[in-house]
This record gives sequence, structure tokens and C-alpha cells, in this order.
Amino acid sequence: MMKNLTKESILAIIEKKDTVLLATQKKVCLPIINRIYQKMKYGIKFDDIKVCGALVIDGHHRYICSLLVNIDIDRAKSSKTSATVAFNWQDVEFVEEEWDTEDKIKQLNELDADFNNMSIEEITEIIK
Repeated sequence: MMKNLTKESILAIIEKKDTVLLATQKKVCLPIINRIYQKMKYGIKFDDIKVCGALVIDGHHRYICSLLVNIDIDRAKSSKTSATVAFNWQDVEFVEEEWDTEDKIKQLNELDADFNNMSIEEITEIIK
């Protein structure tokens, strides 16, 4: 069981996949990936990611976790702008700094609990 994922452990799994969407953001947050990974591994459902062709437009953290847990996450068609740049996952920076505040994490946990018809306590226990 992987508790704390690293860029290396994530890339090792991504590289084994046949087809992988490309990133459109240069950085992702490892603490967010670790929280979503724990939730997905437990079976928590998430909103669709937004894609345009072979590009992830919105939902990079959820997409990475879906690859790690080996589940299909629903995709909604989106559009890109002239500023959209594609990145291979090897070129994406996986930052260890926490991007979310405690309040934001609590809010996201409440949304996940509501979306999955669970209690906030159950969600909190999953990501301990």
C-alpha cells in the first residue's frame, strides 16, 4: 500500500499505461494527490475531468489518481485556449508544498462526503 506517493512512484505507474493524456499545467501538488489517491482507493467518486483531445484541461490531480488506482474517471469535453501548452508528465513539477488550507481541505471533504452520501467523519478517516 502506497501511503505517501512521490513523483518517482507516480511516474513509474504512469509510464506503464498504454495511453495517457497530457498535462496542461506545469505543477501539481503531492499532498493533494495523496489525499485524492486515498479517497479513490477507498471507492470515493469524483466529478468528471475536463479534456480536449489528448489534453487534461481541468482535473490533473484526479486524473493522476485515477491512473494510480486503475479506474476510469469520467471525462467531459472542454476547449483549450491559444495559451494552452501540453506537458509530458515527466516535465511536470510535483511540489511537496501544501496548496490547500485546512478550511479548503475541510470544504472539499464535505463536498466529497455529500457527493458520495457519506459522513464527513468517514471521509476524514479515509485520508488520515
